[in-house]
Amino acid sequence: MTQPPPAPEVTAVLAHNKAVRTRHIALRAALGAALIALPFVLVAAGAPNTFLTVLPIVPGLFVLLFLLIRVRHGRRLGVCEQVLRTYPLEFRDRVDKRNSERLLLGTVHTVKLSVRGQHGARTMRAVSASTVRRWPQSAGSGAWFAGDPAFGGVMVVPGTGDMLFLQPAEWQKYEAERAQADPQRRALAAQAGISSLLEKEVNTIAALGG
Repeated sequence: MTQPPPAPEVTAVLAHNKAVRTRHIALRAALGAALIALPFVLVAAGAPNTFLTVLPIVPGLFVLLFLLIRVRHGRRLGVCEQVLRTYPLEFRDRVDKRNSERLLLGTVHTVKLSVRGQHGARTMRAVSASTVRRWPQSAGSGAWFAGDPAFGGVMVVPGTGDMLFLQPAEWQKYEAERAQADPQRRALAAQAGISSLLEKEVNTIAALGG
């Protein structure tokens, strides 16, 4: 069996993903603000005040709107930190990404993490902890996992430190297992913040209202 890569340093992983998240939010906010400001700059420079001139305001508002929704409702980075402080990291040498779906809260990847030669790995929903939508390509060579498959956990990609938050794709299917889990197991899940389903696609109107 191939030796796993060195286990990542939790503090470094968290710092990396927080930095990526901050940079991503800043770039999106700057893009939205620039699109909204562009018509005013053009008109001030002498351009005619027409429909085409003010049109950039619309995509600018949408960029800021979707960014606000994802920031307000995306709790995964804080939960990932709790998971990494609660559970040990274990290497999974097979990461099988089945598909990806773009949603308001981010791109949801359907994955299976397993050890070669073992069967029965659960299908998980994975979303980036740093809010970026891309799938880390280097994850195909394996990844570190911390958590409890029936409740959820964290996947950390070796080398890059990219982090994804995972919970079972079929949450209700494992309800009985979670309910019948021993007290220590349930306590760890509660301590890590994964005892309930966290990543739900939001209703846009409800999201704006609170």
